[in-house]
Amino acid sequence: MKMGAGLKLHLVLFYAFLYVPILVLMALSFNRAGLPTVWTGFSLEWYGKLFTADPIIKAARNTLIVAVISTVLATVIGTALAVGVETRRKSSALDAVLFAPMIIPDIVLAIALLSFYSFLNVTLGLHSIILSHVVFNIAFVVAVVRTRMRNFDHSILEASADLGASEFTTFRRVLLPAIAPGVIAGALLSFTLSVDEFIIAFFTAGPGSSSTTLPMQIYAMIRFGVTPEINAMATIVMLVSFTLVLVAQRADKEVFTR
Repeated sequence: MKMGAGLKLHLVLFYAFLYVPILVLMALSFNRAGLPTVWTGFSLEWYGKLFTADPIIKAARNTLIVAVISTVLATVIGTALAVGVETRRKSSALDAVLFAPMIIPDIVLAIALLSFYSFLNVTLGLHSIILSHVVFNIAFVVAVVRTRMRNFDHSILEASADLGASEFTTFRRVLLPAIAPGVIAGALLSFTLSVDEFIIAFFTAGPGSSSTTLPMQIYAMIRFGVTPEINAMATIVMLVSFTLVLVAQRADKEVFTR
């Protein structure tokens, strides 16, 4: 079915509204003057200053630590949950519990996690942010991996069991390779969400810069105005996020093509 002219115009306006501000921000990160109103020439000066700023480098390192560890934990736990749920009797109540973190507003989840840590007298820091991101990301991993599990031939698991393989061997040699594209896509999505996440990290971080992540650092800097360094930092974060999303989508396509 051909797309009408009105629908095409609506689509163009939608994408323009969505991406033109991002493109403008990226362009300003290369503006020599550093002003949002005057273009004085192309320059990489702001990127050079960005990579020599200790608070930004430290915040980026904290973000990578949180993202990598939380992604590994969320992927392992989420994959195990997806396998367990899909191989058991279907339950809408269980599905609602699993996917609740995806639906609950971030601010509500952040307050709940902070209250939970306070109740247990847990000292806040990078470890509390990591655990919070694991809770937030598990649902996304489960959703992606379950999609993959619903699109492959389950009879190969029965064949493996009939040939005498144990449950662990069947999982390691048969099931895991079959759902690997979904696991990879879920991990990349989890990493992207963790890198970009601000509200939960802000509420569950400890005092001082030792647990400041990159989004928190950007927020602290932007309160005094948008500077060229912030534009450069936002450009890098967006490029990394877009790249990971594209890789995740490509891996996710394997869910339906393999």
